[in-house]
Amino acid sequence: MTTVTSLPELDMSAFIADPRSARGARFVAKLRDACHGPGFCYLAGHGVPVETDRAIMATARDFFALPERARLALAIAKSPHFRGYTVLGGEVTKGVRDWREQLDIGPEETAAALRGDDAAWLRLRGPNQWAAALPSMRDVVLEWMRAMDRVGLAVLRALALGLGQPLEHFDSAVLPRGDPHLKIIRYPAQEKRGDPGQGVGMHHDSGLVSFVLQDDVGGLQVQIGSKLVEASPRPGTYVMNLGEMLQAATSGYLRATKHRVASPPPGQERLSVAYFFHPRLDCVFEPIALPPELAAAAPGGENADPNDPVLRRFGDNYLKIRLRSHPDVAAAHYRDVLQPIEAPRSRAKRRTRETPRDG
Repeated sequence: MTTVTSLPELDMSAFIADPRSARGARFVAKLRDACHGPGFCYLAGHGVPVETDRAIMATARDFFALPERARLALAIAKSPHFRGYTVLGGEVTKGVRDWREQLDIGPEETAAALRGDDAAWLRLRGPNQWAAALPSMRDVVLEWMRAMDRVGLAVLRALALGLGQPLEHFDSAVLPRGDPHLKIIRYPAQEKRGDPGQGVGMHHDSGLVSFVLQDDVGGLQVQIGSKLVEASPRPGTYVMNLGEMLQAATSGYLRATKHRVASPPPGQERLSVAYFFHPRLDCVFEPIALPPELAAAAPGGENADPNDPVLRRFGDNYLKIRLRSHPDVAAAHYRDVLQPIEAPRSRAKRRTRETPRDG
C-alpha cells in the first residue's frame, strides 16, 4: 500500500465549465480516488472570487477583535438552533474541551412554530445571531455561503458521476434547499503547559461535504492509517473532506476521515472558516447500488465505534453530534430528547445486521 504523506490538489475548473468533457471526466476520476483514499483533498479552480474569500476572513478577524462582552451577547446557549458564539473551551470533542472560540451560523430563516410531537431536529432551523457592531457581517457571510453552496453542488455532482450514478443523483438532498452550517473559528495558543494541544479533537464530520478556508497558520491534521498528515494552508484552495452520510450511502467506499486541529505555537493564532454543505434535515440516505468494481472495495459504512451509529435521517444524525458537542445548548433546549438521540449499543448492533449499507 502506498503511504500518503500529503493530500492531493484537484482543479475542478474544467468540470464546472463542462461536466461531460474529457477534462471534466478526469477531475471526476481524481475526486473519486481522493475521496476513496485519504478522504481529503485541496480543491482549486472552484470559481469563488478571491475577494469573497478575503471578505469573510476579514470579517472573522473583525468579529474576534470585538470586546468580549459583544461576543458574549451572542452566546450559543440562547439559541435552540445552535447559532451563536462559543467561548474558549465551551465545545467538547470526545469529552475533552476544544481550545477555540467560534461563531456558528446557518441559513437565515424564521423558526417554525412546532408542536410537541414534531421531530426534535426541526429546532435546528431558525435565525442567526449577528454582532450589532458589525453591520456588514450578515451580507458578507451569507454571500460566501451562497458561493459555497454552488461549489458543494458541483462536488456532489462530480461524486455522483464517479460512483456510476446520474449527474443529478444527489440533487434532491440539497435542492431547492439544504441545511448547511458555517463556523467562523479562532484557535489561540494554549495558555498553560501540559494542555493536550487540542484546538479541536479527533473527529469525523456528519454530513455530505465539508470545506475549510484557512489563514496562513497551520494545524489541521488528517489521520491516514496510523499517521497524521498536515493539511498545511495553500493559497486559492479549500481543504475538502466528506461526512458520514456519504460514507454510509456508499457502504464505506467514500470515507469520512478523522481529523483534528492542533493549537498554534505560542504567540500565534489560527483563523479559519469551515463550511458544512449539509443535506436537508429530513433526508434519509439509502444505500447506493455501486458498480461491481466499486462495491468490491466498499468495507461497510458504519463507524468503528458501535456506540456511534450513523443514523439514516440526517436530522437525527446531526442533532446527535450537536448535543454532544454543546452541552450548554442541550441542557437549555433539549432535555426532553437527550435519551432518544443517544442510541444505545444494542440498537447500533441491530442496525448493523439489518441495513445493507452497513456492510
